[in-house]
Amino acid sequence: MINKELVSEYFDYRDGYLYWKKVTHPNKSYLIGQEVGFIHSTGYRHVTWLGKQHKVHRLIYLFVHGYMPKEIDHINGNRADNSIENLREVTRSQNQCNKTMCSSNTSGYKGVSWHKRANKWSIRLTKNGEIKHFGYYDDLELAGLVALEARNLHFGKYNRI
Repeated sequence: MINKELVSEYFDYRDGYLYWKKVTHPNKSYLIGQEVGFIHSTGYRHVTWLGKQHKVHRLIYLFVHGYMPKEIDHINGNRADNSIENLREVTRSQNQCNKTMCSSNTSGYKGVSWHKRANKWSIRLTKNGEIKHFGYYDDLELAGLVALEARNLHFGKYNRI
């Protein structure tokens, strides 16, 4: 089982990066001192270690805090920024509050979408699996401001603007 001691044996953590301190095979000794891993298609840095792929930010969290939570959030939303100050333990719901705007969003505001039957802009947010509706608006900019206030109120520090 991976624990803080094992991670500390193989890696050094400095300024948001993990570096190889020890390798599992002598042919890989050229890696010692180099930054670990590669950028995965998801945007997260991964490393293949002990026969498995691991997300580097999870290993960093374990290295610093001594345990690995179920969910870890990049506070600023930048998956490449693995500085410990940018990583926090969260619930699944809190992590979802901090996600980026959906690529299919047409309004330009998180939580705001066009409602065809009402012929107005609709505001909906989801928290803890529960959908909350905040009304219909003729004015898109007003709907965006109401959605921002609703996100601040319901998501608090986990809201990403």
